Amino acid sequence: MSSYAIGVDLGGTNLRIAAVDQSGALRERVTLGTQVKLGRDRVIGDMCDGIRRVISKYQDAHLLGIGVGIPGIIDMSTGMLRESPNLPGWADYPVHAEIERQLGTRVILENDANSAALGENWLGAAREFDDMAMLTLGTGVGGGLVLGGRIWHGMNGMAGEFGHTVVDPEGVPCGCGSRGCVEQYASATAIVRMASEAIAGGSAPSLRRAANDDPEFSAKAVYELAIQGDAAAVEIFRRVGRALGIALTSLVNGLNLPIYVIGGGASSAWDAFAPAMFEELRQRSMVYAATAPRHAGDQSASDSGKTAITRALLGSDAGLFGAARLPMIAAGV
Repeated sequence: MSSYAIGVDLGGTNLRIAAVDQSGALRERVTLGTQVKLGRDRVIGDMCDGIRRVISKYQDAHLLGIGVGIPGIIDMSTGMLRESPNLPGWADYPVHAEIERQLGTRVILENDANSAALGENWLGAAREFDDMAMLTLGTGVGGGLVLGGRIWHGMNGMAGEFGHTVVDPEGVPCGCGSRGCVEQYASATAIVRMASEAIAGGSAPSLRRAANDDPEFSAKAVYELAIQGDAAAVEIFRRVGRALGIALTSLVNGLNLPIYVIGGGASSAWDAFAPAMFEELRQRSMVYAATAPRHAGDQSASDSGKTAITRALLGSDAGLFGAARLPMIAAGV
């Protein structure tokens, strides 16, 4: 390859590093555990060592730059990580400056959900569109907005916090300080919480058995019961879909973009929550009702003027590809 970029996806559990060429081909991948308990200096040191190892394998190719996706709120003007629930002890840490100091080269730092949106825009579900929005359903609910093929940061880097769109003003308290955020109804954490509430209410014997059988009872277990027709699990995913539909209504009405992508680990339960999501959208959004494709969730590049709501295609690699894309955009490639 003549030129390439390094993409890094730093999560609370895994640290992944990749070499990606200009066409989007993945040339090299390194996966490490994120040693959060050993401190931020250890994590940054492991990351920089991994980046150096990858670069050393491609000395004959031109390195366009390094992009790093990291969970949390980043002050884009200073590269300071203001807050990150997945990285305790990292608040107000100058991540950008520290990585550049260790590597001695320019680094582009980005929020991980923004990186995932850019990845889907470059190579995934939104690759045929210049403008898109993405919601990532994971431990929480993240979001990213891409306009003209570039991440839209807003005034100071905080744009795209779609997970804190309020869907129930008097609803479940959220860690952000508000109540009823979509994160409290459509994340993997929320699914487990709603299952626990159903179990405590005594109306979900199948969920109770699943929880008793599995000490690491998860959203996946709730989904597996839902697709088997368990009433309590089906109702939980109806609530997930309803919350997403309400949140998407605000986005569709306010932004009028051609495509909205749903990604993250919990999006694998698409068939369980999507019917309620689309039903809510059609009832609440005049823009979606007027521009929805004939078959919900489907859209081709020829469907000009239609609004698509669809699943992400890149899975957990979306953020990795998006991070690699950042220095390419900066280099005008």
